Parts: sequence; C-alpha cells; structure tokens
Amino acid sequence: MRICICGGGNLGHVCAGFLANRGHQVDVLTTKPGLWDNVLEIVAPDGDFRGQLNNVSDKAGEVIPQAEVVLVCLPGFAIHDLLTTIRPYIGKTAVVGTVVSSTGFFFEARDILPSDTPLFGLQRVPFISRTIAYGRKAELKGYKESLRAAVCQATDCEGIRKMLEMLFEKPVALADNFYEVSLSNSNPLLHPARLYTMWKDWRTGTVYDRNPMFYAEWTEEASALLLQMDGEFQQLLSALHLKPGSIPSILDYYESSDVATLTRKIRSIKAFQGIMSPMRKTAEGYVPDFSSRYFTEDFPYGMRFIVETAHKALSPIPTIESIYAWGMAKHHSAEP
Repeated sequence: MRICICGGGNLGHVCAGFLANRGHQVDVLTTKPGLWDNVLEIVAPDGDFRGQLNNVSDKAGEVIPQAEVVLVCLPGFAIHDLLTTIRPYIGKTAVVGTVVSSTGFFFEARDILPSDTPLFGLQRVPFISRTIAYGRKAELKGYKESLRAAVCQATDCEGIRKMLEMLFEKPVALADNFYEVSLSNSNPLLHPARLYTMWKDWRTGTVYDRNPMFYAEWTEEASALLLQMDGEFQQLLSALHLKPGSIPSILDYYESSDVATLTRKIRSIKAFQGIMSPMRKTAEGYVPDFSSRYFTEDFPYGMRFIVETAHKALSPIPTIESIYAWGMAKHHSAEP
C-alpha cells in the first residue's frame, strides 16, 4: 500500500521502518526531512531489519495526495495543526488514522476533516519504540499481542479492520465507538500517578541526588493512586453506557489483584526496563523536567479529554481532577 507516516518521533520511525520492510511504499511527512536517510534501520527483539523509504518531505502536497493510508504518529499538541495542513491534500479514497487515540485524534479529526473521510484509531500503540539515531535508526522494544481500534465515518469498517491486521501483522478487534479508544486509563492515568507521587511536594530549589527509573522503581503509592483514579474512570465509562470491559480496568489489564501485585507487575515489564524519569541534570543535581512529553502530552492531551467528557456526562472524578490540576500547573510553569 501507499502509506504516509505523519511525524518523526519514536513511533514515526518504527512504523515507517516496519511498514517499509513489509513491502509497502512509505512516505514520511516531518519538519526535519534533511536529517533522514532513505533507509531506516530498526533494532527489534526478534531480529533487526531495514526499511527503504520512498520520500521524506516537509511539504504535505508532496506526500499526502498519493497516500491510501495517512497514519498520524504525533503528540496531541501537534494533531490539530497537522490535520488542518493535510486536509486539502487528502485523496477521496484515503483513510486517516492514528497509532494511539488517547491524545485527542478523534475529537480533532471529526471537527477538522470532511465528514466522509474514513477515520481509524488504535487504542494503544502497536509498538514500544525508541529513536536511536534520528532519521536513521530506531529500536522496536516490544510488540503488542493484539490491537483494538475504532473506525468511524466509514462504509466498510470491516475492510479497515482487515487492513490494520495486514499492516501491523496482529489480530485487530473493533471497538463499538470512538470513546472506547479515545478515553484511556493507560498513559493518561498511569504516568500522572507516578509523576504526582514522586513530585507532589516539589518546590523550586529542591534538588535530587539521582534520577530514579520510572517503571523499574515504581512504588505502591503510585499503584494506589492509579487504582483510585481508575475507579473514577470506570464509573465514567458506566455513565457513558459503554459496554462493560470495553476498556479493561487497570487490575485486569495488568493481570493483578491488588496494589502489591500491580506494583510488582509494572516493575517487571521487560519493555519498560531502563526508562528513566523525566528529569534534568543541573550542577547541583537532578530536577523534574516539566517540559517533558509526560507533562506536555499526558495532562493537556490525555487527561484533559477524560475530564471534559466526565463534565459533560456529569460523572464525578475528584481524584482525577485534582491530579489534572496539579499536572497542568506544572505544565504551564514550564512554558516560555
């Protein structure tokens, strides 16, 4: 297929390399085309591979019109501008989707793109990804066993589901509606639980002597907060009349039974090993980096949609709102 990857981040690299290696004609739309080679090297747990790219460009008019599939691999803050930019160039038979829906893709796309443009969005990212050398080499750290997606504005939802199975080489199940993949208790709750329990008492001038591993040193305090927020989240799903289990509870997803087993599970996940906390090293020591993706993505483009949807549904989420207010304050404090 002719596929255009929009975005040059971790997932953009791995998706481009993976799909190109499988024989698809892959273009990349990125703000830094001059830094890309025409061949991507991908380090993977089941064997390294390479993907030959067709074209890397910063001009939507060069890569979007020919695309059968436009795959958005961008953080939430970039989605609105990207969709606005590519709208004039999207072909009449193209489908537009995202590798993860919890950063607002459906909310934005349904508002910006034509009502007859088929949309799809994965509930969770297909790969755990890391860029090694920008534009040249990336690491596919782990695969998902199966994927779940929502499709809307389409006459052939089953055809798009089969297409996604073919592209990502994993079973794909369809959600009943886009809320099921747009609202997530994954990163938008998982990351804030850890961030808040680490730095809720942080004040300007506080310095730490080390940077802890984000997952491998996960605490029971973070697990307890995560479960408290997930309880409110599950009540919201009930208020939206979503099918029970459409978004598994944290305990079900991580195959855990309580705070202690959840903590052990998160600490032990192989793909999470070696990931450090978002901190900056200074002359005095380490300080939180409130400009990191954890703060610029998970609060304003993850948690935000949970909060806004809960308000519309009149579903109380006091713990989530409290953590959201804290995270947004830290996010704004880091803005220039």
